[in-house]
Amino acid sequence: MTDDRPLLFFDSGVGGLSVLAPTRALLPRAPIVYAADAAGYPYGVRSEADIAARVPALLGRLVERYRPRMIVIACNTASTIALAAVRSALDVPVVGTVPAIKPAALVSATRTIGVLGTPATVRQPYVDDLAARFAADCHVLRHGSSELVALAEAELRGDAGSDSAYRAVLSGLFDRPGGDAIDVVVNACTHFPLVAHRLAAVAPRAIRFIDGGEGIARRIAHLTEGQDWPLSPAAGLAVFTGGGGHDLGDALAAYGIERIDSL
Repeated sequence: MTDDRPLLFFDSGVGGLSVLAPTRALLPRAPIVYAADAAGYPYGVRSEADIAARVPALLGRLVERYRPRMIVIACNTASTIALAAVRSALDVPVVGTVPAIKPAALVSATRTIGVLGTPATVRQPYVDDLAARFAADCHVLRHGSSELVALAEAELRGDAGSDSAYRAVLSGLFDRPGGDAIDVVVNACTHFPLVAHRLAAVAPRAIRFIDGGEGIARRIAHLTEGQDWPLSPAAGLAVFTGGGGHDLGDALAAYGIERIDSL
């Protein structure tokens, strides 16, 4: 018998699609449930206490309904704040998302790295720890932008923001003291790889943008190695808290998601 339990991807919005895409490339037969906490969006401006309480409770409800084989917290803010609590609360394997500081440090020639995330992510001690462990010889500059999250959400809905809006986001990073030496930027929010091409187009010079999507996908594939998958999985399902999401139908279909539900 095949195992039709899905992989459950979780984010506050559509950003987790940047993790779903490389996962589907590696595991094309995996059933997918993509959960977006639209009622709680955006996480990047919420308090740590709010996220730490909200995410495990919401994932508990999703696990009860969809019985996934694995949870993928495809949200840097939720992962850096609530990952340990989710793992403690639920008897399901959980993969988190962390800023790709380690691979950025491996490729930076100037030893100056930019970290672009939400305000909630860039202020986390976890980011300090990653920088200390994997980029100790680098100057790590950070900028938190809720505006870029909104731009990415709008882009997926067909509302392309202006170049000046993207340029303003990057100025918060490159205009910092030492910012002129940045040669690698870590997209430390899963929304941001969705608009990496827009960022690259307005960057002040050739910049390499790095995210953790492909590495997370490889981790998921490794942890599920040897498991059975349906020969013909059902179309992917998107679940939006508080309803909605129907304006994203065409965009979600490009990621193999053809059904929409609410929680």
